[in-house]
Amino acid sequence: MSFYQSTIFPVNLFKPSKSRFGLLFVLLLLAGTGFSQTISQANRKTLYLKEDSLKELSRKIVMADEASDRFRADSGFIRMFVRALKVPHSFYYPFDSLNISKLYAPDSSFRIFTWQLKKDEYVLMQKGAIQMNTGNGSLKLFPLFDVSMYTRNPLDSARDQDHWIGAIYYRIILKEYKGRKYYTLLGFDDYSISSNKKWVEVLHFDDMGKPVFGGPFFSFKEDSVKKGVQSRFNIEYKKEAKAFLNYDPEMDMIIVDHLISETDEPDKKFTYIPDGDYEAFKWQNGQWVHVNKLFSQMQKDGDFPKEAMILDDAGNADEQKLEEASRKNMQKGAPPSPPVKQKQPPSKKKPAN
Repeated sequence: MSFYQSTIFPVNLFKPSKSRFGLLFVLLLLAGTGFSQTISQANRKTLYLKEDSLKELSRKIVMADEASDRFRADSGFIRMFVRALKVPHSFYYPFDSLNISKLYAPDSSFRIFTWQLKKDEYVLMQKGAIQMNTGNGSLKLFPLFDVSMYTRNPLDSARDQDHWIGAIYYRIILKEYKGRKYYTLLGFDDYSISSNKKWVEVLHFDDMGKPVFGGPFFSFKEDSVKKGVQSRFNIEYKKEAKAFLNYDPEMDMIIVDHLISETDEPDKKFTYIPDGDYEAFKWQNGQWVHVNKLFSQMQKDGDFPKEAMILDDAGNADEQKLEEASRKNMQKGAPPSPPVKQKQPPSKKKPAN
């Protein structure tokens, strides 16, 4: 099973019959204090029924054999999902059974949905939307449009919702600087037929309340070989490899596998694999500052921060543990109560010269 399937497409939790609906409905009402306090019984029942239809469409987006069926399912899913989100206070309905990524911001100010639509082995795109938490329960939604297929240099600019560099997000990290909140998104990209990517993207909201992706957030000023500030960060690696990129809260760092070309061809990213060393990013003065080599400076031999422990006995990266951690992060991201405040070329994302 791929990272994308196992992380983003959980097993359907239940398939209730009509005779079990009443019991299930009572259990749902009791399940979460924030949810049950915010959504009326009638609206929760409406959302439950809509979710049942959405679940099958979300499955077909990935599992349907024909591209035409996947595109048809995606179109139907978007229309039906928007109608469901218009139900008052839908923000507090978890949509647990949908086969898409669903992440709540740590401060419950928004949640972000992402998923992937695949045409064939060479062309795919990410889809997404940000749902804001509104005080009156009305829908404020920002659809995201993936333009990475047409972007020559995705690392060099801040972007709005119409020019998003798509990814399937598996974690959100909240940081603050000078009174503004910054949400760092970690994401996966099934990039090409021969390589995958993982992304680190900083999201904030401008003075008009609109989402802004990227900016001067990734600094390499402490590296011996200096390079310019980047608007976002990614790694690209061999399809069969298992490269680690995740946040360790105890160290308060984003930890990344250091990659090298297994064939000594550094221009060919699809040959990159982990070499056993680790890089990192630490938050300093409103930027993620690169740490070129982490554990030789900060850890004893064999030590590794517990949450980021993804090495097997042979010292190889274990992607399955990252997948499990990502699923847990997705599942526990729902807010407990309302907040106080209101690809080897040709690849789909490498444009022709």
